[in-house]
Amino acid sequence: MIIVTGGAGFIGSAIVWRLNQLGKEDILIVDNLGTDEKWKNLVPLRYHDYMEKDEFLSLVMNQRLAARMRSDREPIEAIIHMGACSATTERDASYLIRNNFEYTRQLAIVAVNEGARFIYASSAATYGDGSNGFEDSEGKIDSLRPLNMYGYSKQLFDQWALRRGLLDRIVGLKYFNVYGPNEYHKGDMRSVVLKAFEQIQATGKMRLFKSYRNEYKDGEQVRDFIYVKDAVEMTLFFLEKKAIGGLFNVGSGTESTWNKLAASIFSAIGKPQNIEYVEMPETIRYKYQYYTCADVAKIRKAGYSGKMTGIEDAVSDYVNNYLVPGKRLGE
Repeated sequence: MIIVTGGAGFIGSAIVWRLNQLGKEDILIVDNLGTDEKWKNLVPLRYHDYMEKDEFLSLVMNQRLAARMRSDREPIEAIIHMGACSATTERDASYLIRNNFEYTRQLAIVAVNEGARFIYASSAATYGDGSNGFEDSEGKIDSLRPLNMYGYSKQLFDQWALRRGLLDRIVGLKYFNVYGPNEYHKGDMRSVVLKAFEQIQATGKMRLFKSYRNEYKDGEQVRDFIYVKDAVEMTLFFLEKKAIGGLFNVGSGTESTWNKLAASIFSAIGKPQNIEYVEMPETIRYKYQYYTCADVAKIRKAGYSGKMTGIEDAVSDYVNNYLVPGKRLGE
């Protein structure tokens, strides 16, 4: 059995979609469906069972998960842990510690004790402002300085796993700016591609934040945008390569500006480019990252040879095959 936590969410449901394409349906999806519409991500997918996060977490915390799976004759092959609070603006530090650190720690212990593959979502937010680089080296973990509590909650687990000597047996993935189908439920944490699509359809223009640093013109701030289909391929590479452990960046390895992304969106929609640069809220102005780009040398050295989808092609696929017809992965 492959357990996918956060399996109804953005990256989690995309992982299940790809597993289905590979002929795998022996999957337990764990999530907290709540009142939003991420349940719609599950409708086209094929999986063995679904469990609410509270029930699942109770089994984990009471050390009953493995026994439950064995009694159902479904031993755990792998845990792909995507379940977390991913809001970079979340201010409840205690909640983030429980949800992102303690939950991950307990799952890792279960996986290691059962000899199951454990792949978890770390985050590129652990790199902070990037002044210490974007190299996914375990030896550099303690030098990183996240800018928000979300990033720090991910950093805490990376540090814990390193201290416990687990990073040679488990895999932590530092996702950069992922976008694509199945992110519709994420509210303000949706990608700029989706937000811009809605803005352009409604007003004919899109909004980007102004720059407050002289070395970057408006819209020339740099990001590493990676299409969710590529991110999933990189994730599942580690499901196959069970002997590999450590931290790995999941990004395109390519620098792109917000202006370049905007141009790709307008092109995909077929409308003339019209960008409005707006003031950045003061709450994030001094924690804003002006440059991020994944160093993907390590995952390439590990044997990943997949081709990255160019931003123009990826945005076109997302817009024309999903946003315009209102579809999700698997439909």
